[in-house]
Amino acid sequence: MKAMVINKYGEDAVFELEQVNKPGLKEGHVLIKIAASSVNTIDTMIRTMGSNLPLSPQAPAILGMDFSGTVEAVSDDVEAYSVGDEVYGCAGGLADLQGALADFIVADSKLIAHKPKNLSMKEAAALPLVGITAFEGLTRAGISKGQKVLVHGGSGGVGHVAVQLAKYFGADVYATDAGGDRSLLIEKLGATAINFKEEKVEDYVNKYTGASGFDIVFDTVGGTNLANSFNAVALNGQISTTLALCEADLTMAHFKGASLHVVFMLIPMLHNFKREKHGQILRTLTKIIEQENLKPVVDQKSFKLEDVGAAYAHLLSGKAIGKVVVEN
Repeated sequence: MKAMVINKYGEDAVFELEQVNKPGLKEGHVLIKIAASSVNTIDTMIRTMGSNLPLSPQAPAILGMDFSGTVEAVSDDVEAYSVGDEVYGCAGGLADLQGALADFIVADSKLIAHKPKNLSMKEAAALPLVGITAFEGLTRAGISKGQKVLVHGGSGGVGHVAVQLAKYFGADVYATDAGGDRSLLIEKLGATAINFKEEKVEDYVNKYTGASGFDIVFDTVGGTNLANSFNAVALNGQISTTLALCEADLTMAHFKGASLHVVFMLIPMLHNFKREKHGQILRTLTKIIEQENLKPVVDQKSFKLEDVGAAYAHLLSGKAIGKVVVEN
């Protein structure tokens, strides 16, 4: 089969088109012919950092975590899927799991779900990692109807899904971003856009919550931005973040009695830990999507498998709006 392979990690790492062996079917797994795969920030980090990230596969490596495709073969012990089923998931591209930048992938059946009928393969491939992350962040924070929810980075991969899911759960949703087309996207998704370059945290907390703070803050930016989340959250409020690889002053969180949830959705894949939860979340997302309450935003630029290097560069340029997807 064809695959885009990285033979050496680093800033100058390149993808090379190679012929490799088709993966063999394993117990509990399905063989999937890949239609599309999306590029995530963690993919770009693996490409450049390699062994400096403990989750990176050994080179030569086939990267790519998200995918959509059609089931070609099913292990005898798998009952939920049949040959010909259209599926999507996040099941490879790290540790010892072959990635999706290839013709085929053998995926743990616990990590996939049937593709939403009202999404194209390209749209479906954009969703698994960010969708699972957004769902987990909101539900771990105990989201409920009528709450005020703030999403930092609301036009990003995780952020734009979190905005839509928070609306689905009945919340009053606000989202920060840098203005322009990104703010227009946030408004289109049904949230109130906040330009963080023009409005201070204290100002928009006063403006939208009467100074009481947001019930939930979903921080998809993380790092130093966590200080803004601590300042924006309500007393006994909830903060979820996708990036906590930093030192942070928890003083404000302490005096507010805030709870911090760190979302690292790769744990089930890395440690074979409760993988069935990801399949359950994807099945829930399928229902939400088919009810037309969620739709992934896909960047307008098109990339083929052989163009994956350009797709990575486009994501890193900061010019992409929505998910960057590579089609086979």
